[in-house]
Amino acid sequence: MVTGGAGFIGSNFIRYVLDRHPDYHVVNYDKLTYAGNLDNLKDIEKDPRYRFIKGDICDANGVEVAVGSGVDAIINFAAESHVDRSILSAGSFVQTDVYGTYVLLEAVKKHGIKRYIQISTDEVYGSINTGSFTESSNLNPNSPYAASKAGGDLLVRAYHKTHKLPVIITRSSNNFGPYQYPEKLISLFTTNALKGKKLPLYGKGENVRDWLYVLDNCEAIDLVLQKGKVGEIYNIGGGSERKNIEVARFILKELKLPEITIEYVTDRLGHDWRYSLDCGKIKRELGWQAKADFEKALAQTVKWYKDNEEWWKKCIST
Repeated sequence: MVTGGAGFIGSNFIRYVLDRHPDYHVVNYDKLTYAGNLDNLKDIEKDPRYRFIKGDICDANGVEVAVGSGVDAIINFAAESHVDRSILSAGSFVQTDVYGTYVLLEAVKKHGIKRYIQISTDEVYGSINTGSFTESSNLNPNSPYAASKAGGDLLVRAYHKTHKLPVIITRSSNNFGPYQYPEKLISLFTTNALKGKKLPLYGKGENVRDWLYVLDNCEAIDLVLQKGKVGEIYNIGGGSERKNIEVARFILKELKLPEITIEYVTDRLGHDWRYSLDCGKIKRELGWQAKADFEKALAQTVKWYKDNEEWWKKCIST
């Protein structure tokens, strides 16, 4: 069962595992909020191994019905995940990312689910000026979004310690790729550029992010699902740190647009300076490391948005 499977990473993961595991059957459980889009999975919607159930992870009865249909494992992608939205209104983040996680963990406990994977983020560690965070680094979230994800992670840890649940947490760096709702940096900047609009860049654009191509993340999560050690945390990073201004310039170069298209705007409240993950653990224990070349993958992503204008224009209009 994939929760949040109509979202960006979740939909890419469903397609990935169905393609690589002919014996897998997937239940996609999604509330279909603004960022959930069944068009993301149109190409597999008739696959007999795939089934969609509309539901909210905060609804215990709905989760009970879905989990009771013969689920072996749950991968929880469902989350409110946009920092800007969490700054304006944090309530839905706490509800989904913390309470929703609690509801799922209760279902895991009741039904004896064999594996529960909590999809988390590098943002729970906070900002780091030099070096990289390991899985044992302290949690220092600086936005309501990051705090809500950290809260969910701590619940997962507590249920493992208290109830011996077979849980694993993955924390990835910034994902990019096809089917990402146009609100995150790469998807927003690309679609804005295609619409002839400005690219709103916070501050001076010097903040640093580590970029991870979504299919590399899908591969890592699949590996964790199959071979990860219960009770453990795995960092999943792309090893491609870039300043936001560098990413903006690359997108404009791909679309043959001038740098004047960038509009510098007032910096985000509590804006983390730099994220960086040490991914030595998942490489040592599971043999995984990111494969995608950042610039090639970003060029392919920009081209995907250029070629799929109907998809993202429909997202924005709903």
